[in-house]
This record gives sequence, C-alpha cells and structure tokens, in this order.
Amino acid sequence: MNELRPRLAVLISGRGSNLQAFIQACQGGQVSADIGVVISNRPNAGGLQTAAQAGLETLVLDHKRFPSREAFDAELARALHSAKIDLIILAGFMRILTADFVNQFQGRLVNIHPSLLPKYPGLNTHDRAIDNGDSVAGATVHYVTPDLDGGPPIVHVKCPIRPDDTGASLAARLLPMEHMIYPAAVQLHLTKRVYLAEGHAYFDGKPLPPDGIDWAALPAQDAHL
Repeated sequence: MNELRPRLAVLISGRGSNLQAFIQACQGGQVSADIGVVISNRPNAGGLQTAAQAGLETLVLDHKRFPSREAFDAELARALHSAKIDLIILAGFMRILTADFVNQFQGRLVNIHPSLLPKYPGLNTHDRAIDNGDSVAGATVHYVTPDLDGGPPIVHVKCPIRPDDTGASLAARLLPMEHMIYPAAVQLHLTKRVYLAEGHAYFDGKPLPPDGIDWAALPAQDAHL
C-alpha cells in the first residue's frame, strides 16, 4: 500500500458488490487511492470475505452490541480516525448515521442511492419508480449530509424502465452501472475536481445542478470508459 495515496474506508452491511468494484478500480488505476479498511456492522456480511481475499484489513462493529446509535457511531468514528482515512465510501451500509457522525466527516463521506435523486429517497426506489409510471430510473452518487439521501448529488446514471420490469429486474440491470459511476465519482473527488463547500457540490469550480452530473455526458477519461 502506497503511504502517499489517499486512504479509503469502505463501509458495508452485505455482499459488497460495490466494494469489489472499488477493489478493481484501485488496482487498475481508475481510482488513485488505496482501501485502508473495510468495516461491516454485520459479522456475516459477504463482503468481508471479498475484502479478506483481496488482502484488505477488515473490522466488524456489530451494531447489536452497542446500547445506542450514538455509541455505535462514536466507535465507528474512532476507528476511522485511527485508520487515518481520507474518504469514506458507503457501499450498501444499512445504517442511518447520526448528525454528529456525518458532521465530523462532512465532505469526506459519499454514498450511492438507487434512484435519480432528489426523487425517491429512502427504500423501495425501483418499485416506486415503476408504480409511478416513470419511463426512466437510475442511481446517484452523492455527498452525505444529516438529511437522509438529501446530500448534494455528484453523478447520476439513467436506465430506461421496460414495460415488463419489476423492481428486481430493474435493480439487476442498474447494478453494473452503479459499479461504473461510483468509482468515477470518487476519482473526481480525489482529484479535487468535485468537492463539497457550504452545503453545495461543485465541479471544476462551478455549482452542480440539483441532480448532479449525467454520467453519459462525462468525457471518456472521467467516466472510465
């Protein structure tokens, strides 16, 4: 691991498919950083095995062993500070983080959400898009703020909704797209082309629109094509 490269923490709760995308992106040079630690709040998360197979440091903080959300978040923050982490990647991390935690890492905490934010924050996003008769769904990488799924979007990707789509089929078709846009958005942050300032996201010094950058409109070198 290169001590001069930024250090990422990847937080997971399950299989860690986005974790695998980051492992490959870091190894392949699409993301100019190293994964310093993979942290799970669930001891049986499949992504822990993925991390171990890649030779990454792992840590389990079982949320059930903590008396409160605040106590869990305090221990998580201590672990991240101890690991000297530069950017925190939420990759299927099924915890609502407290405002105190988020504010500690403001501008260094990113997430991917399976909708075209600001539409459909929360759960069951694909089903909601289908039920509402939308023609397009998508996923959005965004900075995390104390507002659930309310942080400024960085990059989004669109996916047409087919007449026979279910929530599951739509999610399956979007997942490979998530694996492309998440590392691309993180690289834009690492190169300081995208950043958060005073509650707003900026790209090359200009305010981003409310839905972020359309991944399809990014130049090939930024989209990692």
